[in-house]
Amino acid sequence: RSGGGAMEATGKGAFVLANLAEVVERVLGFLPTKALLRAACVCRLWRECARRTLRARQRVTWVSALEAGPAETHALVRALARELEQVHVLPQTVLYIADAETFSGHEESHEQKKARKRNSKETAIALEKLLPKRCQVLGLVTPGIVVTPMGSSSNQPQEIEEGEAGFALLFPKIDGVKIHTFHFSKDVKNRVFDESKFAEAGLKNNPDLRVVLLFGYNSWKSGATRFLHQIVNPLNEKSIILAGGQVESFTSLTSENNSAQPGDACGVVGLAFSGPQIQSATVLLDQDVADERTAEAAMQRLKAANIPEHNTIGFMFACVGRGYRHYKTKRNMEADAFRKFFPNVPLFGFFGHGEIGCDRIVTGNFVLRECNDIKDDLLHGYTTVMTLIHLGSTK
Repeated sequence: RSGGGAMEATGKGAFVLANLAEVVERVLGFLPTKALLRAACVCRLWRECARRTLRARQRVTWVSALEAGPAETHALVRALARELEQVHVLPQTVLYIADAETFSGHEESHEQKKARKRNSKETAIALEKLLPKRCQVLGLVTPGIVVTPMGSSSNQPQEIEEGEAGFALLFPKIDGVKIHTFHFSKDVKNRVFDESKFAEAGLKNNPDLRVVLLFGYNSWKSGATRFLHQIVNPLNEKSIILAGGQVESFTSLTSENNSAQPGDACGVVGLAFSGPQIQSATVLLDQDVADERTAEAAMQRLKAANIPEHNTIGFMFACVGRGYRHYKTKRNMEADAFRKFFPNVPLFGFFGHGEIGCDRIVTGNFVLRECNDIKDDLLHGYTTVMTLIHLGSTK
């Protein structure tokens, strides 16, 4: 009889689990995304519950890699393969950045030991294969990396100027926010950039545009600086945050509507963030910022923007000439200063060959500086640009 009672109880439990949406949704809420998608195949009820659960997961997450491993694969590939099994979001847009030296396999010691057997194209393909097919992917390689170790937004961000490192920012579908990639490549036959391409890329006639992250590549090529000015100057509006820098190269640019592939020309790639709920601010740390006091003063300016810190990401775009060399061998100075004023905002970025940005705040129609006919100078060298992007309140 007791056995029959146990079976009856089990039957009732199975009935509840199979038929009460509230219970099913609560249980499915504990599953990482990959397991949730498998559970969605069980029946119609579970599929609907899984969809609602996924729609509610709108917090940006990330995967970070800070330790070198076997020569065959980059640490970011291994970390992404492992951690994607555990993440609780379905990525719609991914920005990954990795160090150029080991990503592309050029790392050699002074004794001219054998270089790592890998190239950037193969590594990029390996990363892209791990991500959902309909996902927008923008991949960059840079001389150095700024990354917050995964696990908590309050982990101490690291400035990694040498050695293998990388991160992948995973943006899910967020209500009220649109993120898209773009790519402008210099046309060797035409010295004048066709500004109609801005509208096609959603960078003009878009009243909800709030933030544009810009990354120039192959900046050493003839005409690269002039071309970057042609992109940056028309976008230099007080109602838009522009931030970024010059990278070593870009290795991935995929989306449903963009099949462009990296070429030998110079150009600009980036991410555009649109949505009325987005708030953002940037500050520029110029050459005179050279000690702890002046670095923290810059962070105080950023703090004064009063950008909400929940559901916010920090970006740091620094010159390769800064870091511990600039601060008299003291490492992690700027990342430490950021963490002091923003204890719960994750920080990401790179050390590159030039910086894009200025002091500016965008919250509604308010900007830090009075609008006038003089446009801010956005292109710099030997500086650091710190940026906050708030993606709106979460449910």
